[in-house]
Amino acid sequence: MFATAFHTSRHYILLTVMACLCVLLGGPSCAAGADSLFIAGATYYEPGVSGPGWAWTEVDHLELTGYAGEAIGADGDLVVTLVGQNSVIETHAPDADISMSGMEVWGNLTLRGSGSLTATGSQCGIHVAQALVVDDCTVDARADGAGVVSQTVAGIAAGSLTVRGGGRVAASGAGSDTGLRFYGVRLLDEGFGAEAASETLVVDASWLDATGTDAGVACNRGSLVAAHFVTPAGGAFGVASVVDVSGAVAPHVEIEPDGATGPAGETESPVGEVPGDGVAGADVDPANRGAAAEQTTHPTVKPVAASPKTTVTKTTVTKTTRPKSTMATSPTLPKTGDSYWIAASLTLFLLGTVLLNAAYRC
Repeated sequence: MFATAFHTSRHYILLTVMACLCVLLGGPSCAAGADSLFIAGATYYEPGVSGPGWAWTEVDHLELTGYAGEAIGADGDLVVTLVGQNSVIETHAPDADISMSGMEVWGNLTLRGSGSLTATGSQCGIHVAQALVVDDCTVDARADGAGVVSQTVAGIAAGSLTVRGGGRVAASGAGSDTGLRFYGVRLLDEGFGAEAASETLVVDASWLDATGTDAGVACNRGSLVAAHFVTPAGGAFGVASVVDVSGAVAPHVEIEPDGATGPAGETESPVGEVPGDGVAGADVDPANRGAAAEQTTHPTVKPVAASPKTTVTKTTVTKTTRPKSTMATSPTLPKTGDSYWIAASLTLFLLGTVLLNAAYRC
């Protein structure tokens, strides 16, 4: 009788263990996305919130519809859909979990949609710890180095930058402080486990206009797909930046799609004004060689001109926010925490299987 009771109890225990394993194998509900979102001067930890011009609909998705306000920050991966004209500017609140950037993402960031985004900050217009992808939309990122001490200043600072789908990017880093380094686009590995894809620029049938006092584009490697250098003449990817035909670092880098036509001139206008929206004197993208309809969909502002220099010192953007430990290098890769859960679940599943087999043999 005791043996029978023990046998039955053992089966109850095994069934309980297997049930727990099923729950664990479902994994944590931490699909790749942002753990928190800082926007409009407040921090949010769950999606399903919104405000004037913005809506955090899912853990990995933020929609901006005519947003104009304080900086946006995300702790983790984020996809931002742009509708209409949007602008973000550096937050000066002392308790903000973001500083000196218009947009700051500690993970991967994808900007997409038919709209535009103007991002302004002292140290970075846009700072992304890992991969930044601009898909089809228009982005203007600017930094002037105001209040920055002994650090790199860049319109865009990211682990890698990909511009695709006819996207248009203008990035500028300009200033007069001799203690700073100014770049239009600065790509670097900030120690977040980035693989060989880090510090890489890819422009795929799209536009890029980058201006920096020290270098227009600083990167370790790059590739152009259905696109070519307009400036500098005979441009190429050097050891750590885009260089001209003589090998000197180019302070202005302009890339446009193959087959783009039209004059090289452009018309200046205030930041954020979109052609076709009823704004007088609207800007024409310096790389825009297409029809007026295309200009209406993808406006871009020309970066501020910068004085040339011929050397680049590889530095690291040092943020004043707390260090993060996100390890993914692509928007499709799981977070590090997910891999731990997967390994633990698999181990427990195998253990439960062994115990269940042993029970059946008894």
